Amino acid sequence: MMNAHNAMFPGDPAPFSPTLDTDSQPRLLLVDDEPRLLSSLYELLKGRGYQLTTASSGAEALAHLSRLRFDLVLLDLRLPDIGGHEIMDFINEKGIDADVIVMSGEVGIDAAIGALKRGAYDYLRKPYAREELLHTVTKALKGRRLAIDNERMANQLENSEKMYRYLVDSSPDIIYTLNHEGRFTFVNDRAYQLLGYSRDELLGKHYSVLVHEEDLERARYVFNERRVDERASRNVELRLKCRGGNSQDRTFNTTLMTISLNAIGMHVPDQEVKKLEFFGTYGVARDITDRKRAEEVISYQAYHDILTDLPNRILFKDRLGLAVIQAKRKKTELAVMFIDLDRFKLVNDTLGHVKGDELLQQAATRLKDCLRKGDTLARQGGDEFTIVLPELRDRDDARMVADKFLETLQQPFDLDGHEVHISASIGIAIYPTDGESIDELLRHADIAMYQVKALGKNGHSFYHTSMLDVSHQKIALEQALRRALEQDELEMYYQPQIDALTGRIVGAEALMRWNHPTRGVLSAGEFLPFAEENGLMLPISDWMIGALCRDMLQWNNAGTDHVRLSLNLSPQYLDRGDFFEKMRNALVRYNIAPGQIEVEITENICIRNPQYAIEQLNKLCQLGVSVAIDDFGTGYSSLSYLHRFPIHTVKIDQSFVKEIYEEGGHYPVILAIISIARGLGLNLIAEGVETEEQARYLRANGCMTMQGYLYYRPIPLGEFMKSLRTQPTLFGLRAIQA
Repeated sequence: MMNAHNAMFPGDPAPFSPTLDTDSQPRLLLVDDEPRLLSSLYELLKGRGYQLTTASSGAEALAHLSRLRFDLVLLDLRLPDIGGHEIMDFINEKGIDADVIVMSGEVGIDAAIGALKRGAYDYLRKPYAREELLHTVTKALKGRRLAIDNERMANQLENSEKMYRYLVDSSPDIIYTLNHEGRFTFVNDRAYQLLGYSRDELLGKHYSVLVHEEDLERARYVFNERRVDERASRNVELRLKCRGGNSQDRTFNTTLMTISLNAIGMHVPDQEVKKLEFFGTYGVARDITDRKRAEEVISYQAYHDILTDLPNRILFKDRLGLAVIQAKRKKTELAVMFIDLDRFKLVNDTLGHVKGDELLQQAATRLKDCLRKGDTLARQGGDEFTIVLPELRDRDDARMVADKFLETLQQPFDLDGHEVHISASIGIAIYPTDGESIDELLRHADIAMYQVKALGKNGHSFYHTSMLDVSHQKIALEQALRRALEQDELEMYYQPQIDALTGRIVGAEALMRWNHPTRGVLSAGEFLPFAEENGLMLPISDWMIGALCRDMLQWNNAGTDHVRLSLNLSPQYLDRGDFFEKMRNALVRYNIAPGQIEVEITENICIRNPQYAIEQLNKLCQLGVSVAIDDFGTGYSSLSYLHRFPIHTVKIDQSFVKEIYEEGGHYPVILAIISIARGLGLNLIAEGVETEEQARYLRANGCMTMQGYLYYRPIPLGEFMKSLRTQPTLFGLRAIQA
């Protein structure tokens, strides 16, 4: 900055703040008495985001400076009326806050010295290169912006010498000079602040007293730098010692330049300088200790999982690649494992993501404790982990490690008082038998893991080529399921719900079936879990709502609109924001009364995101759709959910009903659920009723609505409508078998 002082004179313009900020364009004053050069300069800077003002004389420049604010003045020293030095004096005297770039054709050094003494930002000799000027302008404006951000460290010093001293001593960097022997001749106060050494302690001392022993060789070159051009040392990182020992070493980024004999030219201008004698070194050392630490943290986080502190998939692939190279060289085997935690999603949904994260951390610790020092455990994402076991003696080594994993994971986990049990599905691929590339080994281990899941989870399996056929079958199943949506192969079946007193059908649960072209009719359990995993649940649910409304329109036209239909709602579908609108639009389109629809949700939906679930279900209730809790008693819910959520119906899960073997037996869970529903005034439906003993026990204890094979299996729409028309009027008739 060029402010020499804060003095005010009568009639002077008031000091003002710089105009340069992120919301305004920098204002530049271009001063040159040659119209051609001034026009060329204007055209060069036009359209680059600057506000440009021109002056072809010193008087015009002074008038602009008195009237307007400028961030940068591009000034020709040779002007017809008032010289450039005088204009710079005016700028300094008036406290005008503007940087000056001098452009001059003067070949003598006095003009340059005069300009620099007056605080010029830079001195360009004509003719200057276009890129040089643009770079200097950009650098000057950037410097102003940094100066503003740092609260204008240069505060209108009285003269250029004081400004220099202030900037040096208040610099965030260590600024120093060395003589030709490498001894300090100057060092600013920053050295004491950062290193603990005062100026007097360092003056006359060799630079090596500060440099870390391991960096002395590199320091020998940069602290004796003799070059002055672009070859001079730049951005060399060194560790300097702090008072108190090496434990406090700090890292410095050192930019060096040299002071050479061309300074003599300022003292003896009439003599030809024939030889440049090395005089010493000038340097700026910036403390980058914190930056280096931050870089180390960023680098670490780029290759590690933040939650478990394990290597992530990037680092894992790198280590696996090295292990493969090593195994190939030594002609040994290695194992790649793919681990997926069973039942983790249930824990995550019921206890929340915080507890889920704690479970992942504990599981990672247990897995790591089972490994050797040279093994690598990584987290792929979610609840999936990968392991590389190098230098196997045989497959039994991998089998033993997998058994250890299963054993340690089966031990209960304590999550702040919640005892949680999980298991794992582990797939194993062996190099080179099961693949010689990273991707092959990971893919085959993944396929083996899914094979374990398909066989009931909680186990491990080595990859075999036959599994690839199963994998291809899954891909084919996904493609076939997508075609099923397009070719109308899906169909809704209905399992009637019976009033135990009258034997009449009072409702039905909608259940999806797939009329597979080669495998026949598939139940929902055979393809919906696959649809959940592969993102097909949303389009299938869209289809289901439309199909239900079309079917209901048919039986309403047949005069059976007293029957309520219940449909299972996927958690994924409830989470989608447009679910409510789709349901409402379908009811309006087919003229279906909302009171005929009951949505079944699982307990885990309530716990997974309670507030959002409440909002969605309240919208349904306001529309007139009722809500039922399916499989009640099998999840982690508490009675508070029955109060908080707009629940109308509780369904007793069939796992409890199956336990009823004697009509006169005692089944406390059933009695508790019936009591809860009765106390809260909720409807009650028992699922999976298959025997007369079960029906009589439920009826005797107050559950009057039942659903199960004792009465009806799930049946197509046509049979369901026929059953509605011909349903029994007396209780006790045998079940109609589909």
